[in-house]
Amino acid sequence: MIRHIFTVSTGTLASRLLGFARDALAAALLGTGPVADAFLMAFQIVNVIRRMLGEGALNAALVPAWMRVRDSGGALAASAFAGAVIGTASAALIVLAVIVGVAMPLLIALLAPGFVGSESLQLAVTDARLMLPYLAFAGPVTVMMGLLNAQHRFAITAFSPLLFNIALIGAISVLLLLHQDSYFAGLVMAATVGAAGLLQLLVLAIPSRRGNLARPLRISFNAEMRAFFRKAIPGMIANSGPQLLIVAGAIVASVAPAAVSWLYFANRLIELPLGMVGVAMGIVLVPEMTRALHDGDTPALVHAESRGLELAAGLALPATFGLIILSQPIVRMLFEHGAFSAADTHATALALGCLALGLPAHVLIKALSPAFFARGNTMTPLWATLKGIVVAIVVAVVFGRIFGVGGIAVGIAAGAWSNAFSLIRNIAATFGFSIDATARRRLPRIVLAALLMGGALWLKATFVLPLVANAPGVVQAAVLGILIASGLAIYGLLLTFFGVIGWGEALSALRQSRAGDLRT
Repeated sequence: MIRHIFTVSTGTLASRLLGFARDALAAALLGTGPVADAFLMAFQIVNVIRRMLGEGALNAALVPAWMRVRDSGGALAASAFAGAVIGTASAALIVLAVIVGVAMPLLIALLAPGFVGSESLQLAVTDARLMLPYLAFAGPVTVMMGLLNAQHRFAITAFSPLLFNIALIGAISVLLLLHQDSYFAGLVMAATVGAAGLLQLLVLAIPSRRGNLARPLRISFNAEMRAFFRKAIPGMIANSGPQLLIVAGAIVASVAPAAVSWLYFANRLIELPLGMVGVAMGIVLVPEMTRALHDGDTPALVHAESRGLELAAGLALPATFGLIILSQPIVRMLFEHGAFSAADTHATALALGCLALGLPAHVLIKALSPAFFARGNTMTPLWATLKGIVVAIVVAVVFGRIFGVGGIAVGIAAGAWSNAFSLIRNIAATFGFSIDATARRRLPRIVLAALLMGGALWLKATFVLPLVANAPGVVQAAVLGILIASGLAIYGLLLTFFGVIGWGEALSALRQSRAGDLRT
């Protein structure tokens, strides 16, 4: 399982790094004015749907259902089931795209009430409509990824999302070289989103056709399909909690100029550790836990849940401290170029520090939700997500009026913790926590190591950063890289000193896999 998570995390890391490059270029091109707010609001709508369908979300319903059909009816029945899912989901998404396109002015007005009466409203409507073709490709892409993941073919699904960012980076780079104005640039970038979805579909179609994973393609609304989508839709919404919370924050932030952009760029930094850990666990843990429950293999179930929680704590906590302590220099290095000003850096860094308070909760949700999904329960995570959104909006409205964008970010973090605590209470009240003795020993030590690393990083940053405040950007970037590397080194040494994991054990875990685990 560790090998699979490492594979998915590596692909996700590469995608997130390309995403940073994409957003840094977009910030330099668009800045944080009305055009940027409009584009980013539209992009978040499409991005929520993309994340809702992908990044492990559909696995919550697809993998258990596909495995049941395969075990009871064989490979041909499983392929026919997958073909029906692809055909039906694609048709439904095309219809949805048409309806949303017609109703887009109303949708934008509801999601960004602050845009009403300003030029940002029509800009956002136009940008969102240009992005909608992506939805036609999202359905088959997501089902193909789920099927390949169910067969432990994680590599191609982990790295295929890179095409989305590569296409956008190419388009933005050309626009920068041609010195196009921000209005035209926003339209071109929006249109590129649809083309990026087509590229990903073409790449995934090759191994899917070769393995006859989904044939024949057909549209079906029989009882089996209706039962599948009744479970799939709540699971997809629940798995999109982080993105829905950002949209909730954007609703509140839309009344303040540039606040939508500040929240978006801050959240992009949160998504790096969240993507590496949370998405990887969502993709890998659901098949592992479903298989263990199906086979009645309690030790395998306990092992999967325990290692998931260890990874959640072990990677989320140091990332949280690092983002809070180094928020200002990180934002400055990545985004303060072109139209992105020093004032934008300050506001974005403030939002980043506050959003980071909710990062452990986001990753904890990703670690706990598979315990429900593997048991076919998608409604409990859904209600926890909806409750978290309500909490986020209420806290963001109250704190946002007092503290601005930082208060809105605190509301988003509060919504994440509300979601996490709801899942913890439900697990304790229903099937209980399956944590082995090793995890009970390691988890407190992981927390202590992260706290000590955070303290050491804060001391170093407090002393070093003022010394290079007026240095060239290259020097500041080098110092920031050294601080991050030293923090990671300290954390690794502390984990080893506390006996959480040894280097030999880590390498052994990565090497343990069945032949063909990384086949593409």
